[in-house]
Amino acid sequence: MSLPLNINFQQILLHMFNLCLLFGGLYLLLYKPVKKFMDDRAAKYKYADDAANEKLLKAQEAEALAQQKLKDCEIKIEQDMAKSRADAEAEAESIIKDANNTKKQILAAAEEAALREKNRMINDAREEIAELAVKAAEKVISEKAEKKVKSDD
Repeated sequence: MSLPLNINFQQILLHMFNLCLLFGGLYLLLYKPVKKFMDDRAAKYKYADDAANEKLLKAQEAEALAQQKLKDCEIKIEQDMAKSRADAEAEAESIIKDANNTKKQILAAAEEAALREKNRMINDAREEIAELAVKAAEKVISEKAEKKVKSDD
């Protein structure tokens, strides 16, 4: 039997069978490998993303640790500087105290030396005055003796 428009159901069924075979073959030959490739690729990128996130997390932890160490170092430096300042101030105070003590000793020694010099000068002046008095007395006596000798003559 022949249908209008030359439609043959046998050929239509054969074309449908060929189409099913083509889709089945393409599914087996292309879809599964492409799907596997895409899944592998997605897994690879997921692994790379996880590894990058893990490295980022470690880097953030390392940065936080470095920041903490930096803060600790700054605190230690400030403490050391404060201690050094206190030590320097104490040493400066000690040096000033020693200088004042030395100044007092030098002044005391100078006053003592000046007093000794003053006493020596007074003693020298007394001796000189005594010598001058003796010489003046001798001169007066010798003049009186000469006048007496002249008046006796």
